[in-house]
Amino acid sequence: MQIFHSNGKILLTAEYAVLDGAKALALPTTKGQSMEVAEAGSDIIDWTSLDENGKIWFQAKFTIENGQFQPLLNLEQQKDPELRNTAQRLQQILSYAYKSKPEKFLGNKGYTINTKLDFNRKWGLGTSSTLINNLAQWLEIDAYKLLEESFGGSGYDIAAAQNKHPITYQKTSKGPAVFTADFYPVFSEHLFFVYLNRKQNSREAIAHYRNQPKENIRELTEKISGITEQVIQSQNLEEFRLLLKAHEALISKAINLPRIQSELFPDYPEFIKSLGGWGGDFILAIGGKEEKDYFRNKGYNTIFDYSDLIL
Repeated sequence: MQIFHSNGKILLTAEYAVLDGAKALALPTTKGQSMEVAEAGSDIIDWTSLDENGKIWFQAKFTIENGQFQPLLNLEQQKDPELRNTAQRLQQILSYAYKSKPEKFLGNKGYTINTKLDFNRKWGLGTSSTLINNLAQWLEIDAYKLLEESFGGSGYDIAAAQNKHPITYQKTSKGPAVFTADFYPVFSEHLFFVYLNRKQNSREAIAHYRNQPKENIRELTEKISGITEQVIQSQNLEEFRLLLKAHEALISKAINLPRIQSELFPDYPEFIKSLGGWGGDFILAIGGKEEKDYFRNKGYNTIFDYSDLIL
């Protein structure tokens, strides 16, 4: 049996702009996803996915016929759209995996594959990216290409999955540029993450971002890249706060969405930064015990100290 593990992710800077080459600061998380692979005696992929509580949330079996992965159960009969979409996407990923590494499946080789999350899959910490990276490790193929052939995206989450320390990530004409970032803020005890109890569909925000004139996008990526560098070098909480405020203003204008603090928490006494897809998943907040109670009193009970979530 082979065992693989990949880290989840928090994108601290360059959300949206990372798609066009802005330098992003990505933070791998203590919570990720593991994958166990064992050879089986038949040409079947027996797949089981467990949630953070060890309960099965997805199961499927695929037969392997001439490089094609066919589900044993008709996917159209799967009534749950999330599970149906998961099965279809997994079928797509496995088919690309076969093309990339056919020798893994020669001789009617089959596999039993079990995955287990360390986090709630609704949190947006990287259910897909950790899966892609684990599969790529097993198959010994390029995780970025596997991502491109399946979920798409900038690839920063793959970089986070592969590292155990903060990184900068940038899309370039020569491929991803990933470097270790010396970002271990001395003021981290004043930082915490809050889950907003909802997933965010970023399509509309991305669509508006994509409609920006090219010269606007170019200027935005340059400014965001500069802020990312300054955030890494920030020496105190006030400097950090001012940089993130400037970052929020730039992204808000680019995607035509209000800051999450203005929309949901206008009376919050400290600073809040949106993360990833604005309006969903986690936010970064500055504060202490009283500020955490502010969120709990509003029904937001999934809260992590910076040191508990970030590697």
